[in-house]
Amino acid sequence: MSMRLDQGGHLTHGSPVNFLSKVYEYHFYGVNEKTEMIDYEELEKKAEEIRPKLIITGGSSYPRLIDYERISRIAKSVGAYFMVDMAHVSGLVAAGVIPSPVPHADFVSSSTTKTLCGPRSGFILCKKEHAKAIDKGVFPGSIGSMHLTTMAAKSWVFKYAASDEFKNIMRQVLANGKALAEELTSRGFRIVSGTTDNHIVMVDLRSKGISGKMFQNALDRVGITVNKNQIPFDPASPFVTSGVRIGVTSITQRGLKEAEIKIIADIMDRVASAPEDDANIISCKKDAENLISNFPLYPAGSFED
Repeated sequence: MSMRLDQGGHLTHGSPVNFLSKVYEYHFYGVNEKTEMIDYEELEKKAEEIRPKLIITGGSSYPRLIDYERISRIAKSVGAYFMVDMAHVSGLVAAGVIPSPVPHADFVSSSTTKTLCGPRSGFILCKKEHAKAIDKGVFPGSIGSMHLTTMAAKSWVFKYAASDEFKNIMRQVLANGKALAEELTSRGFRIVSGTTDNHIVMVDLRSKGISGKMFQNALDRVGITVNKNQIPFDPASPFVTSGVRIGVTSITQRGLKEAEIKIIADIMDRVASAPEDDANIISCKKDAENLISNFPLYPAGSFED
């Protein structure tokens, strides 16, 4: 049993278009329509009815904290294992700025990209009694060789994640996410669930009269990357969507803070007001380029060590 993709879950957690849906029987829980936050009462009721072997949580477009302890209790009450896919928030967890699922889950999986800011790879954490089965499932069960360059990069990023520098960046990620949600709200955008507790800001564009697809394409032309994304109970198709998903990790790594977030929100608002107006797009692109030019990807002296 896992979270619905169209309400914040992961594509790999049983979506009909993913091959895992053909291997396992999936059932889904979602969010409360009013709060747009996980409906734990519904989750518990479904777990009691279905009695799944495994309950999975973790979101790809869920902007709020997840009550891991509560879901763990539900899993135990129905005899299920509990797995958390923290791919999107593992950097925030590593920095200790949001709660960790590790004390509550039987299994925790994650990529090493996204907020962990590392190479294209992943890792699995588990309770000691499951370690041998997990190791065997990885090798020789699903992969046949290790890429030593990736291993070296992962070693570096795990060390970096324990540093004060990384922890400060993750604290700023949370601050930037809150700031962006507030700035966009003040400009007439609706933020899904009202705010964010992590690096993701989910925006409902219906108040602006544009689709997620249109906004994404217009922002691409400006040089700002977001992606179209369904919002909970979205009346639009997943190919069009009523919303976009915005992440703030990359710009935070570059050094942008609340003052720059305000400028970004202003550019986004201007784009939303005339997404197909070439003159408007050109003007917004110039302002975006001027802003990011003050935060070079590789600052002077960054390779001295």
